[in-house]
Amino acid sequence: MKKYFIFLVLFFAFSTLSSQTDGILTVTVDTTTIKIGEQLNYTLQIKADSSAQVVFSEQPLFAPFELLEESIVDTLRTQTHYLYTKKYALIQFDSGNYFIPQQQVLVNGFSKIADIIPIRVNTIVVDTTQQKLYDIKPLEEVAKNYDTLITQFLWGLLIVSILGGILYGYFFQKRRKELREQERPPFDRALAELKALERETPSVQEEYKIYYSRLTDVIRRYLEEEAKIDALESTSEELLVKLEMRKDAGTLDLEHTTLKRLREVLQNADLVKFAKSTPEFGTALADRKTMEYVVIETKEALPEPTEEELKAKAAYQEYLAKKRRKEQWIWGVSGIGIAAVLTLVVSMLLYGFYPVRDTLLRYPTKVLISGEWVKSQYGTPPLLIETPDVLERVQETQPTIQDFRLGSFKSPFYIDLQFDFPKSTNTNAQKNEADPQQADLEKGQELVNSIISKFESQGAVNIFIKTEEMTLASGLPVAKIFGTLDYPKNGEDNLVRCTFNALLIAFDQGTIVVTMMYDKEDRYAPQIEQRIVNSIELIKEL
Repeated sequence: MKKYFIFLVLFFAFSTLSSQTDGILTVTVDTTTIKIGEQLNYTLQIKADSSAQVVFSEQPLFAPFELLEESIVDTLRTQTHYLYTKKYALIQFDSGNYFIPQQQVLVNGFSKIADIIPIRVNTIVVDTTQQKLYDIKPLEEVAKNYDTLITQFLWGLLIVSILGGILYGYFFQKRRKELREQERPPFDRALAELKALERETPSVQEEYKIYYSRLTDVIRRYLEEEAKIDALESTSEELLVKLEMRKDAGTLDLEHTTLKRLREVLQNADLVKFAKSTPEFGTALADRKTMEYVVIETKEALPEPTEEELKAKAAYQEYLAKKRRKEQWIWGVSGIGIAAVLTLVVSMLLYGFYPVRDTLLRYPTKVLISGEWVKSQYGTPPLLIETPDVLERVQETQPTIQDFRLGSFKSPFYIDLQFDFPKSTNTNAQKNEADPQQADLEKGQELVNSIISKFESQGAVNIFIKTEEMTLASGLPVAKIFGTLDYPKNGEDNLVRCTFNALLIAFDQGTIVVTMMYDKEDRYAPQIEQRIVNSIELIKEL
């Protein structure tokens, strides 16, 4: 009994030890000190037997740190065990001392808890003696972007235009057919409708009802239009009485057999329409032929029209022709309108709303960029430049200056090309040789001042200038002076915000200045400016 008790104690002790060593959890971080907004890498690793079941938390909690991302579990096999590794990327945007919370990992159902790790989050030190501090910029209004709204509207308009075109075609053809029918003589129209009934093959009572309704309508309409009998509003018996009266009066010389056959057809039609009878198909065909015979006999029985009737008929035909021409004109204009709208909408969807609109409305800078450009050489030394139009020579009071311009400050796009090559003196030459760098700075400042003075002399205010060095597409280095200004284009009290750009090219103690100015909100002017700048080339050797 004592040996058995010792055996149980050893067994439970071994089991406890085995469960404790079944999984060894280690936790590491790449650093314990980070800056605000810096990423911190946190790693959990379990060393366990190959048969162990390791489960990492699906929703780990790292507050007050934020979890950026987590990796999948990486499994590494060694000779005696497995290593299960999972990595997390953390971040913190407030400075201070923090602790990464304990994380739990389950190994064979037993919980393994990671140690708490202290982390120091430092602020970013700013040296105010080296780095200037500025006030927070105020909110700036941004122009609303209507491109998405315009595109949605155009797609909707396109769908409506297509549907309108389909409906237009349908109603146009329908109305055209009605007009043609109205212009046809009643006799020809009645025979055509009876021929159409010949192709009908009714089989049930409802179909026979429709068949006989159309059959009797043909003869009634023909008698009303050709014989001037009130047939459409009369019953079958009333119609026959009116025909008998016309026969007795001698105005309609119909045979008794014709009236008898007509009576039989009308009686059959009344039985089908009101008594719901179903005749044989042969009877329906015979009745149609009878109606055709009645129409022909009625045509022959009508007296010759008088002169007044012929004039009235001619006047009615002329009225119908005028009506048809008027409706054709209306339908034609409507069709052209629908086609124009459809073409406009498709063009706007393909090329954009503003380009199509500005092309149709002849927007000034759109006309310039879409027109035929001129590539030419100006001044001495020659400068090759491409512009929307030829630059005109301007007479200058100083003989050393050559000036070429396109437009004025009030134009949609202003270009000024100036060549300034003063004659060098011994004093200036000695000064330049003594301190060439200082001479270049003074010359550059002088040019900047001259550009500002030119703008101010024309009434520009609120001039903001920036400078930078750049290289043109031709490889020519230039100094770029650019910025914005307010200029009274539409009156002294109506200032327009404009953008200007001046390129300074130094060559053999002289300077070439290309100045451009345009409305800041103009959507095509930057493209014009870029095309001009890309075309500039200095011809150094002829």
